Amino acid sequence: VSMQVLEQVLRELQPLCTAEQHFIENFFQLNQDAADLQVLELAMGPCPSPFHCLLFSCFLRLEERTAWLLSEIFSCLEPELRGFLDVCNKVHPFGSLQVLVTLNDSIFETWGFSSAFPSSFLNTVLGNMLLLAKSSFNKCIGTLCKEIEEVKMPSKMKGGILPSVSHFEEFVDFSEEMFRTARRRGELDKAYLRLASSVFSSINSLSSANLKGNKDMVMMENFHHIHCFLCQKKIDCLESKKGEAKQRYSEHMEKYVIKYLGQPLEKLNHFFEGVKARVAQGVKEEEVSFQLAYSKQELRKVIEKYPGKEVKRALETLYKKIHKYLSPEENLLPVVWHAMEQEFLRQYREFEDLIQRCYAGSGIAMDFSMEDLLSYFNSITLS
Repeated sequence: VSMQVLEQVLRELQPLCTAEQHFIENFFQLNQDAADLQVLELAMGPCPSPFHCLLFSCFLRLEERTAWLLSEIFSCLEPELRGFLDVCNKVHPFGSLQVLVTLNDSIFETWGFSSAFPSSFLNTVLGNMLLLAKSSFNKCIGTLCKEIEEVKMPSKMKGGILPSVSHFEEFVDFSEEMFRTARRRGELDKAYLRLASSVFSSINSLSSANLKGNKDMVMMENFHHIHCFLCQKKIDCLESKKGEAKQRYSEHMEKYVIKYLGQPLEKLNHFFEGVKARVAQGVKEEEVSFQLAYSKQELRKVIEKYPGKEVKRALETLYKKIHKYLSPEENLLPVVWHAMEQEFLRQYREFEDLIQRCYAGSGIAMDFSMEDLLSYFNSITLS
């Protein structure tokens, strides 16, 4: 409602000021045109007398006199407009944005489609109001950025979309609706970049936050959420942020997968990490089995701990855990589970390769095959 009032005020100001200006110019004979001024310049010649200079300055100040008279007549206009803009800013959290759009559109219509602006006085008043609106809008964005960066994480939060991300989306949704027909959006684009940087900073701060859930999982979900949101909105100035969100989402999914994947085969992972470390230190592959901690007997002991049934049960437990903590709204479970399957198969191939190279001819093999693993993952996915 306040914006409708502001629009009406701005629409009525132009004809009012124009009519008053015409009256002043006619009544006080202040409507000297450019031709009179050119005649006076020719009459003055290259070396004008003091009298001619005084007369010329009088002509130049005609417009200033008109503006001065208008400012006296409408002396309360600028203070009243300032007061009204303050009210608009207080009525709605993003009131400064609404004011900025309304003023921008009004000034664009006046300056863009009218060959002669109604008066330098109104020009100055609206210009001052626009500067005030931009200042208020920048303060609003600064406050919002600070709130986003300093927002406290819920103490019992285990996963889901962060409040800072939700605040950012609310602002973008509101702003895009406000600017749907706006002719200028330079200030908004700058605000978007500031806010997006604050949101990314807020998500990054999770690395030091005291969360009950897995940090990489929460960061993965939130960067994925932002990426999907920006894909939907298609905002040009945020294309780089969209790409960054996708990259960060992929990075944290990889960390999440690798961290949790080691659990079903933890002792096997630990054993073969040691094997790779010995090889990296210069131990020949065929001599690794002569190391006491990595002998054939020790490898058999570790493999015995992972019969096929136990591996399948461990994967089922892992799937349930991931399903419990991932947000259903993001629908990332199929993506994460597929990534885990690919990484699990990669590790299995790596284990087999190390056994072939470092324990050749020993007849040692894991209790489950590649086909068994594919069967485990398939049955869990379909269950």
